[in-house]
Amino acid sequence: MFDVIHSGILAVSNILYQPWFVPLFLVVGGLYFTFRCKFIQVRLFKESFKVISEKPSDENGISSFGALMVSTASRVGTGNIIGVATAICLGGAGAIFWMWITAIVGGATAFIESTLAQIYKKRDKDGSSYGGPAFYMQNALKQRWLGVIFSVLVILVYAVGYNMLAAYNLQSTFEVFSFYDEGVTPKLIGVILAILFGIIVIGGAKRLIKVTGVMVPVMGVIYVAVSLIVLVLNITNIPAMIVWIFKSAFDFHAIFGGFAGSCIMWGIKRGLYSNEAGMGSAPNAAAKADVSHPAKQGLVQMLSVFLDTLLICTATAFMCLSTMTDPAQFVKDGAADAAGYVQTSMAATLGGFGPVFLTVAMCLFAFTTLIGNYSYCEGCLEFIIKRAPSRGELLIFRLLATVLVFVGAIASAGFVWDMADMLQGLMVVVNVPSIVILGGTAVKCLNDYTKQRKEGKDPHFIAKDIGLKQDTDFWK
Repeated sequence: MFDVIHSGILAVSNILYQPWFVPLFLVVGGLYFTFRCKFIQVRLFKESFKVISEKPSDENGISSFGALMVSTASRVGTGNIIGVATAICLGGAGAIFWMWITAIVGGATAFIESTLAQIYKKRDKDGSSYGGPAFYMQNALKQRWLGVIFSVLVILVYAVGYNMLAAYNLQSTFEVFSFYDEGVTPKLIGVILAILFGIIVIGGAKRLIKVTGVMVPVMGVIYVAVSLIVLVLNITNIPAMIVWIFKSAFDFHAIFGGFAGSCIMWGIKRGLYSNEAGMGSAPNAAAKADVSHPAKQGLVQMLSVFLDTLLICTATAFMCLSTMTDPAQFVKDGAADAAGYVQTSMAATLGGFGPVFLTVAMCLFAFTTLIGNYSYCEGCLEFIIKRAPSRGELLIFRLLATVLVFVGAIASAGFVWDMADMLQGLMVVVNVPSIVILGGTAVKCLNDYTKQRKEGKDPHFIAKDIGLKQDTDFWK
């Protein structure tokens, strides 16, 4: 059964990742927004740090930083560590260079989609806000059907694809230990993960979320620090590492000989998995932020792309590549033992501490990834059925999501990665054309923001000031 489904997934994925499809949407879309926003990634980079520290106007509102943490929770760990290692194993050292490129151009895309989500966000009964691409597709494009398709894809990507992948990636970090049993350990970890996940989403154990919410940023800082220690201890290898990255990145004979397996393609795939710019996922979190101007949250989400890829992903890549461990030896039957590659690289410098540290870090990261991923789904379900789900409907939905966590832990690497790649590609195909059509509104919003900043004001947005005709719940 898995084999039949996997074959179908591969067939769709192979079409999506042809040079003229998803890669074209991401790169050309990113470049288009970069020019339209007058290189916002450079021009307002410093400004984005100022915005991130602002407090919400309502004491019960979610700050820019809080919304950023919601979107970051679904990415840190599995995307920044295992995703990067997979790209290097299957695409070569040059994959990290193309991840940098997708992040740089993707920053402008992230700004546009999150700004649009803020402009068209809806007011909840308690005065808070919610929204996302489904709402700008419905309210700005006047295409509710497209919003429904997008919402279905969000549920499939996050409750199915990404959560199965997070569960698999976590259990794979245990493979290096002597007690690991291929027939038992994945099932045991899957059961434990599913129970913990169920306790949160079904039982409502909010305290556990708060504890992990504090621990994950701390562990993230420690992870980057450990990466730097490994890099410093291998400082004599850095020149050779840099040469290795650029030589691999510009090996055009190998790239055009097989684009599907090239470092460019793996850089794009794993760059998208890491920072999600263009997918339309982060705007669901961005719409919840209480800000005085939509462009503020757009700048915060742009910054998140840079922090995500240019900082944490680079830390993983440099840590592994600086040890000069051969990533090719961790590829078997077309699948990468990404966790094994990272753990072996860390062990080469830090001894037995390295693999243990990564496993502990991944336990925290993977758990918050599961919760962060699921946080997008119930709102999308409500959009699809045009009402709040009943208690019974929610229970069934949550039970299915819990079962899928277990399934992911026992599935094969190829299956979970290929499913995630296919589903995230479909999200790009729906979202990027939508924001290209609506991008002019976000650009006008940006111009209004920079105009007010030049006048020495703290920018406040009024929709009619940019000629916006659609009625909005906010910005009047």
